[in-house]
Amino acid sequence: MCNWNVSLFISRRRKPDNKEMQQGLFSSSKTVSRSLTFPPKPPFLIFRSSSSSSPGPPHKQQPPRTCTSPVGSPARVQKLISAQSDALLAKEIFDYASNQLGFRHSYSSFLVLILKLGRSKHFSLVDDLLIRLKSDKYPVTPTLFSYLIKIYAEANLPERALKTFYKMLEFNIKPLPKHLNRILELLVSHRNFLMPAFDLFKNSHKHGVLPNTKSYNILMGAFCMNGDLSVAYKLFNKMFERDVVPDVESYRILMQGLCRKSQVNTAVDLLEDMLNKGFIPDSLSYTTLLNSLCRKKKLREAYKLLCRMKVKGCNPDIVHYNTVILGFCREGRALDAVKVLEDMPSNGCLPNLVSYRTLVGGLCDQGMFDEAKKYMEEMLIKGFSPHFSVSHALVKGFCNVGKIEEAIGVFGEMLKYGEVPHMDTWVLIIPRICEDYETERMGEILEDVMKVEIKRDTRIVDAGTGLEDYLIRKIRSRSKRP
Repeated sequence: MCNWNVSLFISRRRKPDNKEMQQGLFSSSKTVSRSLTFPPKPPFLIFRSSSSSSPGPPHKQQPPRTCTSPVGSPARVQKLISAQSDALLAKEIFDYASNQLGFRHSYSSFLVLILKLGRSKHFSLVDDLLIRLKSDKYPVTPTLFSYLIKIYAEANLPERALKTFYKMLEFNIKPLPKHLNRILELLVSHRNFLMPAFDLFKNSHKHGVLPNTKSYNILMGAFCMNGDLSVAYKLFNKMFERDVVPDVESYRILMQGLCRKSQVNTAVDLLEDMLNKGFIPDSLSYTTLLNSLCRKKKLREAYKLLCRMKVKGCNPDIVHYNTVILGFCREGRALDAVKVLEDMPSNGCLPNLVSYRTLVGGLCDQGMFDEAKKYMEEMLIKGFSPHFSVSHALVKGFCNVGKIEEAIGVFGEMLKYGEVPHMDTWVLIIPRICEDYETERMGEILEDVMKVEIKRDTRIVDAGTGLEDYLIRKIRSRSKRP
């Protein structure tokens, strides 16, 4: 069979009839390769035929070969379809080949074309090809429907994905749990498709598809997010009845649902049940419980849970420690937060920027400025930058209690490590320097201040305006003295 190279050109003129096609297709040369074109007015397709002959004595010249199909073999057509970036152009090649007498496409050509059309969002053409696959009795594989479900998910078409499940049954293909789960994930992402998803889940066993642990987790998570905690609990209990083993995610989903409903005690009981059954909770499960306990002001229970984590096989990480530190600081128990921070290195976890910022802020809120200064200096040494609100709160706190020297010390430490004080801090500290220091000392401090790189947040001009107003008031008050 000869190898035909088909180049398709779109024309607005009429298509050639079959007689014209045949005349053009079978008029190739015996010994040379050339391009054949139809007359200018009616061209629709141009076919380039190639037939080769090896050089040799004239008396052994081979006769021309003939083709059983103008477009070549099904494998050749599949390659042509695959090579087209335009899905509609690929469909025209497919249709032209289909019209050739005795030609039958391979299943691979259908698969490639369906994927091209689906990704181009020509879904009605996809439906037509599926109908043809069924009517022509092609053996269809589950891979086709896996791709279709993925395409519909990417296009955000839950209804089409749902229909694909039943379309598989029409082709006598039993959907696998992975097909069910992918469809469920798409359906539950749309609130108005939650009940259709639940119906599919409940009826899937009638079609020979048994939901697995992931199937239950998808539905449980969806109902928890929807506030239907009772339905989620029923699904959880059904797992045991149907010999489906829950996993760590199953417990976590339910614990998160309980915590959203402020049922933190029930969530802790569920954790105990989980541990008793040999499951090791993951980091996110503990984060959920610690955060919920702290919000409920159950700080003692939160700290106990933090201490138990390592014993139960899950090392606390920075998120767990910072959650408890924040909980203690919110409730005015900054010294307990200090204890948590001091315990971190011995448990293999070093404090980070959030740890120090939270602690310094908590200490300042309680008026423990000397302790706060200690930890701010520690964070500066470690290369962490305090948020302006933290450093400002510390400077303001020292100023309010008359400890100007300490306030200047904090200011100096910030300058030493290249931190630029905020405008509010400049405005606060400069008048205090002018008021409490002699001219020579004030000059030294201001000289250090001016060495700081001026940045957008520095707003030293505004600070200077405040200083100007202060000095004017000072001069006026002195001029009024007798």
